[in-house]
Amino acid sequence: MTSSKTRPSSDVLLGDLMLLHPKLIDLSLGRVERLLAKLGHPEKKLPPVVHIAGTNGKGSITAYLRSFMEAAGKRVHVYTSPHLVRFHERIVLAGPDGTARAIDEDSLVDVLMRVQAVNDGEDITQFEITTAAAFLAFSETPADILLLEVGLGGRLDATNVISDPALTIITPISMDHAEKLGPTITKIALEKAGILKSGVEGVISQQSNEVLSVIEARARAVGAQLTIFGRDFDAYEQTGRLVVQRHERLLDLPLPALVGRHQIGNAGTAVAAALVLGERIPALKLDEKAIEIGLRTVEWPARMQRLSSGPLPAILGEEAELWLDGGHNPAAGDVIADTLAALDEKSPKPVYLVVGMMGQKDALGFLAPFRGLVRAIYTVPIPGANEAPHTQEDLAETARVAGMQATDRENVIDALNTIAALPKGPKRILICGSLYLAGHVLSLQQQSQ
Repeated sequence: MTSSKTRPSSDVLLGDLMLLHPKLIDLSLGRVERLLAKLGHPEKKLPPVVHIAGTNGKGSITAYLRSFMEAAGKRVHVYTSPHLVRFHERIVLAGPDGTARAIDEDSLVDVLMRVQAVNDGEDITQFEITTAAAFLAFSETPADILLLEVGLGGRLDATNVISDPALTIITPISMDHAEKLGPTITKIALEKAGILKSGVEGVISQQSNEVLSVIEARARAVGAQLTIFGRDFDAYEQTGRLVVQRHERLLDLPLPALVGRHQIGNAGTAVAAALVLGERIPALKLDEKAIEIGLRTVEWPARMQRLSSGPLPAILGEEAELWLDGGHNPAAGDVIADTLAALDEKSPKPVYLVVGMMGQKDALGFLAPFRGLVRAIYTVPIPGANEAPHTQEDLAETARVAGMQATDRENVIDALNTIAALPKGPKRILICGSLYLAGHVLSLQQQSQ
């Protein structure tokens, strides 16, 4: 093995891998299947896999399942994308102490160099080759379960090389990535339903009738059984508790630690998935106590995350609340606005948004739900984004078209300083619009004041 002193960093390796294919996203299975075969098929040496697709809620449902499993003492691998601050966050490996952690630098460099050598310069996207690297790392570290989140779509996503998952989950589907997945909700639903497999149960979150029809047709075509929200299970809030009902079983649970009314559906789907998984694999059957603990202790950064200390809240002062959310499509705008409205019902405060968005996102659709809810919007650029973001000037104009007061700022700190200079008093500030922006904010939070 090459000395660690002479080996390149993971950042250098990831940059090199970007050059192997001209497109950032080019959905296909052939390239990653070829590479995995050369690696000896690590995707066939994994613990039971839960494969998760959808537009919104994938990360939250993954976080709930991880929290449930770890509360029960299970060893959990997790694969998610994109990362917020460091690439290492995408590959979370089960630890011998029962706590999963992001892959360390030496281990990441090791698997990246191995897949790079085996690939030998052949055409492949960065996501495909890093997914192969993740499978290699997962296959070589003992675990009880792998929570595998789709990167984009489902049918042709690199993660869909898993032919026999223990369970599939499809979270709420809405319009997003239309340029890659198709211009209609039915085409997008068909792509995401591509993770359904013959003989494998699929747990389906709340869906529109149009989307559900596509999923059910795909399930019939491949011979997959479905457990559907509203038909086979339900979840709702009652007297400050989360109630999940599946067939004759009723679970009376604490509300999830993640904020927002939409988290009732996400948590309910995760609970239903855990119950189904336990029926299929007795070793993964959870008791109700583990689910309760998991709901109380779940964490998922940049999903209505309260930033209560650190350099950014310090700019605003003690009277201000600072929140962060990486949502970036119209459906996310709806649920974030609903969450802000619920917070306002409990504790009214003037609301201000700091927004940055990627250029291919529907900015008007995302911002429209905030009309009448926020005092002003401050638009910012997104440093270090892989694709071109909306300029802060164009984004501010879009917000004005949506009927809101908007001003462009040079960066997040400039926007927060502008809000801090407003007349004193309680304020609620939300930074939102992009996971890339959320990652930038979290990196600023990690810096000393």
